[in-house]
Amino acid sequence: MTPNIGIKAKDRQQVAEDLSKILADEFIIYTKTLKSHWNVEGPDFHDKHLLFESQYKALTDVIDDVAERIRTIGHYAPATLGEFLKLTALSEEGEKGNTGLILVKELLSDHEQIIIRLRGLIESFDKEQEDKGTSDFVTGLMEKHEKMAWFLRAHLK
Repeated sequence: MTPNIGIKAKDRQQVAEDLSKILADEFIIYTKTLKSHWNVEGPDFHDKHLLFESQYKALTDVIDDVAERIRTIGHYAPATLGEFLKLTALSEEGEKGNTGLILVKELLSDHEQIIIRLRGLIESFDKEQEDKGTSDFVTGLMEKHEKMAWFLRAHLK
């Protein structure tokens, strides 16, 4: 049954498409964070291992929330690796090396790309698609990524 929530069908479609791209980015950064957690090495191993663990666990909730927002507005969430790779703006590949410094820099760059993308969608969802709910939701996502980026950035001082 089509949701009757005060958002036009064409606008819900556009929001779902944009949220699907966000979901793909979230899944890719989750995977890269998990890879960093598994493969980090060097004298700061334990510290970075725990940092990456806290972040991939937080991203698990973010992924679920984005997928559920897509379902809330009446669309299906992409859910295959192939779909995510087609939709993401992030690169699956990173720099070569498993030191904490390399991995932190790479993840920080990805978070910053996501923040910029989310920031650009907030007003679009509100003004163009007249979906204040998704605009507010994406603002919250952006704030989560800003905090994760801050934590990573603090390790580079």
